[in-house]
Amino acid sequence: MKVLVTGADGLLGTHIVRELLRRDYNVRAFLQPDRKVNTLENLPVEKVFGDLLNPEDVNRAAESCDYIIHTAANTSIWPSRSEIVRKVNIEGTLNIIQTSLQNKIKRLIYIGTANSFGFGTKENPGDETKPFKAKKYGLDYIDSKYEAQQMVLNNIKKNGLNAIILNPTFMIGPYDSKPGSGALILGLYNGKVPGYTKGGRNFLHVKDAAFAICNALNRGKIGECYILGNKNLTYNEFNNLVGKQLNIKCPKLFIPKPFILLFGLISQFISLITGKAPDLSYPMARISVDTHFFNPEKARRELGLAQTPVSEAISEAFEWLKANNYL
Repeated sequence: MKVLVTGADGLLGTHIVRELLRRDYNVRAFLQPDRKVNTLENLPVEKVFGDLLNPEDVNRAAESCDYIIHTAANTSIWPSRSEIVRKVNIEGTLNIIQTSLQNKIKRLIYIGTANSFGFGTKENPGDETKPFKAKKYGLDYIDSKYEAQQMVLNNIKKNGLNAIILNPTFMIGPYDSKPGSGALILGLYNGKVPGYTKGGRNFLHVKDAAFAICNALNRGKIGECYILGNKNLTYNEFNNLVGKQLNIKCPKLFIPKPFILLFGLISQFISLITGKAPDLSYPMARISVDTHFFNPEKARRELGLAQTPVSEAISEAFEWLKANNYL
């Protein structure tokens, strides 16, 4: 069986590729042209280079494949409104959908985001039944991922698309070459995080997400969505966990909501003058004071989602960053 993985060199994609190989699947990695693929070095994968926005490239990549796992996305959050983010995440997904239908793909696995559902508190976390409410932040990344998810669901209902949607929370782990979530760990390690807000997130080891995604090739129900998550932690709890794992001092300063929102506004205003990305945009400041907590029980039950301790994810991410000279 051959699986096409888009975004195969990213944090999640790299782990998916490794898990597929462990299960003896043939893997074809769809990658951007002229992109350095350090995270896939020495792996027995077929690499196909092309543009997600070019239907011919997507069709060529999908030829002779049985499954598609679509992880590729533009995750940029600055500027908040971005035409290229919308094009990649919406039009690129449409190309994947059309290719899946034309090539009679056995199952398309679309990787969304947990924020396409309503988040909650520790006492009442969000789940797959809660309506989307992150539109209030005004970020094209979040909005476009939600719209793409709705597009997949509509094609399942109207055109018989064989697809399942998986929605990870905040993933941590090795092979974070951007770095993405690893930047948070690096910021704490280097003493560049001044304090914490009252908000929080659901944290997940990326290898657990990859394991559940590969399980979804033959588990789970067509047309269903599954939140992939693990531990709901406030930012203060997460910072203390990082401090304990890395044996460093974590920030003790609590930053009240009005101050962090004001800082976001000022940073964003300065960036409009300088042309440089802000340290913290206003939408991200708003996100930082909310509790993005979720319940992943459905994925645990139906997809066998593993629950590796977040402390282990932090340690593995840090060791990889250290070994690859990110410190």
